[in-house]
Amino acid sequence: MSTHDTTQPLAGHGRAIVSALLRNGPQSRTELSAALDLSAGSLTRLSKPLLEAGIIVETPTENVMGIGRPSVPLTFHHDAYRFIGIKLTKTHVYGALTRADAEIEQLVAEPLDTATPDAALTQVARIVAELEELSPVRVHAIGVAIGGHVRDRRFLTYADHLGWSDIDLAGALENLTGITTVVENDILAHMQATHWFGEGRGTDSFALFTIGAGIGSGLVAHGEIVSSPDAGYSLMSHFPLETRALARFERNAEASVSGLFQGAPATDATAAGLAGSGGTAADSSTSAAGRHVAATQPGLFEAECGHHACATAMLTLQELELRASRVIGRPVSFDQLVGLAAAGDPQARGLLDASGYALGTMFAAIANLTLAGRIVLGGEACELASVSADAVNRGLHDHRDHRAADPEIRVQDPDLALWTRGAAVIAMHDTLLGRD
Repeated sequence: MSTHDTTQPLAGHGRAIVSALLRNGPQSRTELSAALDLSAGSLTRLSKPLLEAGIIVETPTENVMGIGRPSVPLTFHHDAYRFIGIKLTKTHVYGALTRADAEIEQLVAEPLDTATPDAALTQVARIVAELEELSPVRVHAIGVAIGGHVRDRRFLTYADHLGWSDIDLAGALENLTGITTVVENDILAHMQATHWFGEGRGTDSFALFTIGAGIGSGLVAHGEIVSSPDAGYSLMSHFPLETRALARFERNAEASVSGLFQGAPATDATAAGLAGSGGTAADSSTSAAGRHVAATQPGLFEAECGHHACATAMLTLQELELRASRVIGRPVSFDQLVGLAAAGDPQARGLLDASGYALGTMFAAIANLTLAGRIVLGGEACELASVSADAVNRGLHDHRDHRAADPEIRVQDPDLALWTRGAAVIAMHDTLLGRD
């Protein structure tokens, strides 16, 4: 059991040692000394109080060679701590009990009582109490991840999707639960978990991009999350993705909705003609914007925000589903759209590939602007990257110098319940390391 006084975050070299072990996992003393620029003697002296307090532990490994003393790496004592992560969406609340390595031990998901903020927070407090009862050790802190702008990891300045504003969310939950609470924008929280325990682990530079109910983005550079007071405003939501390929896709309209997608596929000669007349092969409807010709109405890629072919218009679930329902002539969910495309429906395939091409264009923009060698894609609609993989690749390559290496694309599990890990990680970070 850890005897760490969780009212005071670690400081100095102790903080540096724990931070390195949390980020990188078990390390030998030699590796840790080199990473922290410490002598072997200094590391032994500085790690001793952490070992005695049970914050870090030794993890003997098998001596495969049978020669000399076996290596005894140091690791953070994840099992000595428990945190509760809460993820709030427009319709649901997810709660998880986790260890300090963000491993989920218990998970709760319920429709959110959105009648009033007080009603919702009372529901969250009940879920916290249920999870606390299941914890083998005391819960050290609660983390809350919410879509919106958060100040000082306590105050929710606004959450448009819930209609909430100017709430001391941390204070309210602390009064209800008696447990220290940290609040953060859901993308920043998810970024922290991805960086330390997910698809961003092991690299000093990567970008996160999420598509689903909304658009999210984040960046890690030189091993640190890039942030500012403006983080939480979903600044990439209206990034322009209009291209000549999408414009041609959209303008190829029939007189009525019933005539949509009735044209014949464009030939290779058509593509060559476009390229020869100052366009590119990507401009043709044989490009990733739809290998099946998509004859549709002008304004198809215009979102409720009023922008044309922005990230919100092309990559959010609401806009994808509205567009599909309009074209197909009946309500269509994203999952149904994917199913229709898999069954060979040309309308569904064209719509998905149009958004896939836009996603590839976004990947190119992220890689070009940030120089990130790895892009992690998350969110409820991240399946788009696989179901329209050819379109994504075409969009990427059409907007990136052919001499540049492709960024590595890693796709996360789309289950929103897993975003509770990010909430737990920010609680763990503040408890153990304090705020950067």
